[in-house]
Amino acid sequence: MATNPGLFTVSPWQRLGNLKYLVLAPWVLHGCHKMATAKELGETDVAYLSVFPFMLLRILHSQVWLTISRLVDARGNRRRIVERGIEFEQVDRENNWFHSLHHTQFRTNYSLYMPFYDYIYNTMDKSSSTLYESMLKISKEKCLDVVHLTHLTDHQSIYHLRPGFSMFAARGYNQSNWSMITILSPLSWLIAMLTWAFSSSPFAVDTSVIDKKLNMQTWAIPRYSFHYHLKRENKAINDLIGKAIHEADRRGAKVFSLGLLNQVRNLNGNRERYQKQQPKLRIRIVDGSSLAAVIVSNSVAPGTDQVILAGNLDKVARAVAMALCKRNVKVTVINKASYYSLNQCMPKDMAVNLLFSENTAAKVWIIGEGLEDSEQELAMEGTRFIPCSQFPPRMIRKDCIYLTTPAMNIPRTLLNVQSCEVTVIKFNQ
Repeated sequence: MATNPGLFTVSPWQRLGNLKYLVLAPWVLHGCHKMATAKELGETDVAYLSVFPFMLLRILHSQVWLTISRLVDARGNRRRIVERGIEFEQVDRENNWFHSLHHTQFRTNYSLYMPFYDYIYNTMDKSSSTLYESMLKISKEKCLDVVHLTHLTDHQSIYHLRPGFSMFAARGYNQSNWSMITILSPLSWLIAMLTWAFSSSPFAVDTSVIDKKLNMQTWAIPRYSFHYHLKRENKAINDLIGKAIHEADRRGAKVFSLGLLNQVRNLNGNRERYQKQQPKLRIRIVDGSSLAAVIVSNSVAPGTDQVILAGNLDKVARAVAMALCKRNVKVTVINKASYYSLNQCMPKDMAVNLLFSENTAAKVWIIGEGLEDSEQELAMEGTRFIPCSQFPPRMIRKDCIYLTTPAMNIPRTLLNVQSCEVTVIKFNQ
């Protein structure tokens, strides 16, 4: 990027950010008024009214090409000339990478999608073809080490994937421009229906590397969260997951991570289904539940003597309860069925710290999926809610503290992270 751009390289309203679109409002309103008050079709100025639709068409055209290029890049960077990872600052600063030679040879390869103009003005780098061929050979030799399989959450989450809008993907799910997302709601529902009807295989959404050695890809199941609560969709989802596991194993990946609802017990028995169906798999299937349990249990401050366990009792909640009981922290379960289920699988020396009571006096709550609003109302003022679930609870108590779902800071050596999953917040450090 130029450190000292020339005159007229930045529009006068560039610093207004998204407010610059308000400049168009008077003109658009005037055009609509002229069209509404015209007595005959011939009285309207078609050219005047066509400018704004053509501007929208230009934005759509640009986004289509960006999405196509990012989908290609997510499959493994086989068309990238310069093998260089993108850091967080690069993601924030630019929307594309993907004329990468221009970033090392600043006087060549200016065009992003139309290299025809580089040929006309003699700015095409002479080594482009040679580098392209060499990078194709290198990409064929690169192995895939880890695959993380996630899925779409609500109908607006598709914009947070890498092929979507980078201004949403780079900011985190709960830091986005919700006014813009609300405007796009009709398109979101249309995409959701088309995805459900015609998508028959997982797709790659991101490629990253850590320490320049460990190559990872994020794949997504073309299904939304509500599909996982429909029993008739279980077979289709399991088939999609099985297809993804088989493909990752074929490509030589060593670890396959099940993310979000792809790991729930009611769907596949916490990955056991796939291990039984394909016993000859070379790839290791994990779900991250042990790591999540450690994060949640470490979120309970030292010196805490009692916590309340509420919500559905899943694999993570069980592991957290056992870890806290081992630390001699009293774990009070307010659901009788959950208490008996947990008590049966807990060692006797730990079970003495597991209690059943409807008393909600403790000021630390470990909460899972399915927590009712009425249960939150039972908590004392100043209670700390620590989720052990995939998705955050509804924050209905203004007088309580809600921690984030289990998450960790990623190392600075992890490159090409260009989207935030679910409600992850990106902190600038």
